[in-house]
Amino acid sequence: MISIPDELLARLDEQAQQRGTTRSGLIQELARHELDGSDAQRRVEVERLLAAVRGHYGGKSTDAIRRDRDSR
Repeated sequence: MISIPDELLARLDEQAQQRGTTRSGLIQELARHELDGSDAQRRVEVERLLAAVRGHYGGKSTDAIRRDRDSR
């Protein structure tokens, strides 16, 4: 069970009717779309951030780990 304000519920019902589906079906579709889209957006953002730092870091991580380990 979830709580949905009456105004939003009316909008969902209208949209469901326009799409020829049920309220429950529409909410499932919207949730799936949002969750799938969020994952894709996160992947794109992570790839963008990695590309931005590529060349500034990396390639020497093994050496850095070794230096840190040997300094103990």
